[in-house]
Amino acid sequence: MNAPTDDSLLSPTDTLDLSDPSLYLNRELTWLAFNQRVLHEADDPRNPLLERVKFLAIVSNNLDEFFMKRIGGLKQQIAAAVHTPSLDGRTPLQQLKACQTAARAFQMEQRRIDEALILELTAHDIRIIRHADLSADASARLREYFRANIFPMLTPLAMDPAHPFPFISNLTLNLLVTLRFPGGNEIYMARVKVPVSKDVSRRLIAVDGSYTFVTLEDLMVNNLDMLFPGMEIVSCALFRVTRNAIVEPDAETANDLLEMIETELRERHFAPIVRLEVEPKMEPTHRGMLAAELGLNEDEDVFEIAGMMALRDLFELAAIDKPELHDKPHRPVDHPLLANDRRNIFHIIRENGPILLQHPYQPFSTSVERFLRTAAEDPKVLAIKMTLYRTSAGAILDSLIQAARNGKQVAVLVELKARFDEAANIQWARRLEAEGIHVNYGVMGLKTHSKLIFIVRRDYAQLRRYYHIGTGNYHAGTAKLYTDLGMLGCDEDIGQDLTELFNYLTGYSPPPSYRKILAAPYTLKRSIIDKINREITHQKRTGNGLIQMKMNALEDADITRALYRASHTGVQVDLIIRDTCRFRPGLPNISEKARVVSIVGRFLEHGRIMYFHNNGAEEYYIGSADMMGRNLDSRVEVHAPVENPELRQELRLILDVQFADTRSAWEMNSAGEYIQRIPLDDNTKGAQETLIEVAEKRLAAAAKHKEKKVRSKLLSHFQWRLRDRNLRS
Repeated sequence: MNAPTDDSLLSPTDTLDLSDPSLYLNRELTWLAFNQRVLHEADDPRNPLLERVKFLAIVSNNLDEFFMKRIGGLKQQIAAAVHTPSLDGRTPLQQLKACQTAARAFQMEQRRIDEALILELTAHDIRIIRHADLSADASARLREYFRANIFPMLTPLAMDPAHPFPFISNLTLNLLVTLRFPGGNEIYMARVKVPVSKDVSRRLIAVDGSYTFVTLEDLMVNNLDMLFPGMEIVSCALFRVTRNAIVEPDAETANDLLEMIETELRERHFAPIVRLEVEPKMEPTHRGMLAAELGLNEDEDVFEIAGMMALRDLFELAAIDKPELHDKPHRPVDHPLLANDRRNIFHIIRENGPILLQHPYQPFSTSVERFLRTAAEDPKVLAIKMTLYRTSAGAILDSLIQAARNGKQVAVLVELKARFDEAANIQWARRLEAEGIHVNYGVMGLKTHSKLIFIVRRDYAQLRRYYHIGTGNYHAGTAKLYTDLGMLGCDEDIGQDLTELFNYLTGYSPPPSYRKILAAPYTLKRSIIDKINREITHQKRTGNGLIQMKMNALEDADITRALYRASHTGVQVDLIIRDTCRFRPGLPNISEKARVVSIVGRFLEHGRIMYFHNNGAEEYYIGSADMMGRNLDSRVEVHAPVENPELRQELRLILDVQFADTRSAWEMNSAGEYIQRIPLDDNTKGAQETLIEVAEKRLAAAAKHKEKKVRSKLLSHFQWRLRDRNLRS
């Protein structure tokens, strides 16, 4: 059952007409615009050189996923004869054509930046060279390396009437080779897979142990005589395919959800192809043959890639150990309340109140992992319940297993449908079940995306409920790369809410309402719109309406309309949105004073904050949901109130620092285009660098019992900067 999405949610009544499609930006194109901002980081000389290479690899990986998920989804809609326009007025076919055009322009920019970076790397003795430029000795050594390490793994597949066109795996590099026997005229054709994998070979092969590399495919091309002895190589060209990742079996008719997801993974392996990338030198007849065999439109679905294909493999180059070409190493610092207090963490929470965690500025290991590890070992802990959307091997799973072995009741909800993590989640689920842990796969028809740990502990003569509510996955790796928030606490009402929520997740009926938390798909969306409408009422009465939201994406039509209504009424609407955004600021008489800011830096912005001024009775929330239809209507999500004044100060500081950012912030104009803010001088720090310093200063001040004073001073400083910027603008 999904939450209602009709216009009745959008009271109060108003004469504002929000039916015009031109008011709304396209979901797909705004995501591509975000990737363009990430690509700019690869082109920005203020970033260290190998960090720029890393950003180039990131955008290549992002673009692959865009074709797999978004282009794949549009093609499915077209195949199903869907003509219904999106909120911005485009049919699926129109969206597809616009995306393909934008992607081609994007790849041209990628190529330009790649060429510039390769040139700059040369000045630091880092090179990717052609095999033809190797010395005779180096060529001989690499040939021997090829013979011993690559050649045994190669399987040439002939393509002729006796050999059907071979299966081409998703995102693999392939050589299309044409050959003939010496003196003969008949042309033969074969496909050879380039075996780039952690089990076989890296993409970049080092020459003589230096920082000079040749690509694996170049090495293969120059040693094809081993693979086709006695034959003449007529031509050889690289190609790569991208397959649709949208495979949705019917969950309603599945007898076993685990089996259904395993079937989906097998089907995805054979999913339709949505993109073919080829080298420009490929013969036109060969290009046409590939397109036809793969079921593609040659004019629309084939992309010529000049230079290195699959730039995501540049992660190998970005990992080179040259500290002067990287960002200054970031070492998270412990939360001030946890740094020097080795007591049981439940005692710290009970005596000091809730704790707000900020990753990656504060470490995951000494906060979330410590919380769960303590729960596993503490004899007074009776039960642990947890949601796992994406995780990794290590402390989280180890603690859950240890808890079960220690006789505690452990129940874990593993979301099997976490995109691209299905196989890993099946593995974790089976491992946990083998340890006697109660594993549940969630609510039929809904993804469970909430980030929750729930602990029941016997404190003295009573049971007390402790919890962690987060914005990010329980994944030690991404906790170092994503900016996320989490709250440790033991509030009685929130504890009761989470009790009822977990009963719903492992049982059947959801509660009609909760005391404090906002949960999708039943109460979150309606509550947010009610709070937006409340700001409209306050604005009409007192003129002090203010809404601030930080999220990854704003796609939901009802939330967007509600924000337009608020801004039209005079409510100040300030949004920090990482990527997809339908809302356009600066529209006369609609969103004239609204602001939309996007932060792009060394970490991926992933935290979610909601703030409502509420006529002075301020409300802050953190949680797992973006403002997207899928999150609000077809996922289990949780946002929790942050009521402690000191924790609110910390959230206020984050918002103010990011709104005041002039180094890594981009601001959207009324046309939906992002303009990068220009700092006053080259020494200006971005929001993320500032928050690194804030975490360090708070920890140092805590040792001197001055942490509250430092936080207050920092808050005042950034509020002053923000007011100054608003006055100047």
